[in-house]
Amino acid sequence: MKPGTIDSYRERISQVLTHIQQNLDGSLTLEELAGVACFSPFHFHRVFRGMVGEAVAEHVRRLRLERAARQLRHTGSAVLEIALETGYETHESFTRAFADMFGMPPSEFRKDREASLQARLPAGAPSRASGFRVRRLDAMQVAFIRHVGPYDEVGQAWSKLYPWAAMQGLLGPGTRVLGIAHDDPDITPPDKLRYDAALTLSRPAKPAGEIGVREIPAGEYATALHTGPHNCLSDSYAELAGKWLPGAGRELRSAAAIEFYLNSPQTAPAEELRTEICLPLTAES
Repeated sequence: MKPGTIDSYRERISQVLTHIQQNLDGSLTLEELAGVACFSPFHFHRVFRGMVGEAVAEHVRRLRLERAARQLRHTGSAVLEIALETGYETHESFTRAFADMFGMPPSEFRKDREASLQARLPAGAPSRASGFRVRRLDAMQVAFIRHVGPYDEVGQAWSKLYPWAAMQGLLGPGTRVLGIAHDDPDITPPDKLRYDAALTLSRPAKPAGEIGVREIPAGEYATALHTGPHNCLSDSYAELAGKWLPGAGRELRSAAAIEFYLNSPQTAPAEELRTEICLPLTAES
């Protein structure tokens, strides 16, 4: 396959993956997704499986069940309500599918969340998170590269994104550096974790191969400042979601977490890295 063809395929599959995550409650038929990618429906599922590593139906089913797991862990929604939102018509069918993926029924998974948090944040452990608050983020246009795999390997995406942005003249004093974490590493297998290395755009840019361009819509977020190594971010997420947020009386929305990197590992020691972590919230009733 010619380099130009490879880039075209990557760009089209990237558009499909973005469409799926933004329309997870929709029907997402093979014909619809093939149309997004401008592929023949007859061949689309083979292209998708070859490039993504999962069949289309398997990919959508996994994302929906992982979203359900996050709702069980972070919201008070009834199990039946979550089952219906996930596309299952009965509590029983949802329970079977959930147990097949996570090894326990939804009710047991929900009870396990407190034990998980206590194991993550033992009494007396030093906190790296501060400045807890709710704030509104404006809509942002970003250029991004999708990384699929362990979060500690995301440097591969950054090593491609920065040179491309520099060549396009997109880097400037107003550029914000952020990561978009679509999955919870306590729920999603390491080889399936999705992360977008992203840079804000001050002017229009066009997608190019692996590099996509999209808008992150405005919304309210629960935020905290994490100080320290990036490999300890999960502790601050647990503190924000499991300790501070319940007292704030707000519920998490099913959307990706955002991390704003306020300084760089290239210029600051690991213990002095500053990251604003942002968890999306539902609208206040």
